[in-house]
Amino acid sequence: MSIRAVNLTHIYGQGTAFEQYALKNVNFEIQDGEFIGLIGHTGSGKSTLIQHLNGLLKATSGELYYNGENIYAHGYDMKGLRSKVGLVFQYPEHQLFEADVFSDVCFGPKNLNLSQGEIESRAKEALNLVGLDESFYKQSPFELSGGQKRRVAIAGVLAMKPDVLILDEPTAGLDPKGRDEILGQIEKLHREQGLTIILVSHSMEDMARYADRLIVMNKGEKMFDDTPRNVFRHYKELEAMGLAAPQITYIVQALRKEGIPVEEDLITVEEARDAILRLIGK
Repeated sequence: MSIRAVNLTHIYGQGTAFEQYALKNVNFEIQDGEFIGLIGHTGSGKSTLIQHLNGLLKATSGELYYNGENIYAHGYDMKGLRSKVGLVFQYPEHQLFEADVFSDVCFGPKNLNLSQGEIESRAKEALNLVGLDESFYKQSPFELSGGQKRRVAIAGVLAMKPDVLILDEPTAGLDPKGRDEILGQIEKLHREQGLTIILVSHSMEDMARYADRLIVMNKGEKMFDDTPRNVFRHYKELEAMGLAAPQITYIVQALRKEGIPVEEDLITVEEARDAILRLIGK
């Protein structure tokens, strides 16, 4: 077991007139190697939640366990936690600050008191994993495209050799090609490196395609925790939270209303295509 939250609660401005629950008695378990999608409307608590998972924020009450150890226990190695649970922020500029790409990716491993050879080896491996070759090493990270900046930010976290990779809206602002490239790299890391992935996204299509499981947050509470197929069956309830299902869900419902007996639980374009072709074949 990798991560377990028990009645996790976070209150901003506790004891003041501005007191507000960001998280309220949130419970879940995330197993090693899972690909988790975390969704919720703006203000739902999802960004606050992910900052708890590597100790950037401390819960007002409740407990959080990593590999069976309570991270709030006295003397817990928080630095070690942050090397194992890596967080990539929505805006890569918040994580990039060195003069060149290679130095930036080396920064994290330097803080682990590794040898220079090991530091550079980790940086090269991480950059290779995100598809950036030596031609990028001496470039300024601030002169790269949005997608390339995100790759550098991801590489900086991967160089720490985490077991869990958390990504907050990694495709925000990218064109479709850039989005597909970034998500393809993330899926490849999950498949080939065995990383536990926690992906925050507003794209239901991406969640349907990549996630094994969805956690849905609303007003600080966990509303659903199930497979994408089961969660998207509740598309009316998702709409009430300011969310939606993948577009293909609505197309399937429209076809069924017209008397076309297409299967109901289709959540990706590929599934819908195959189902329609089966109908035509009949």
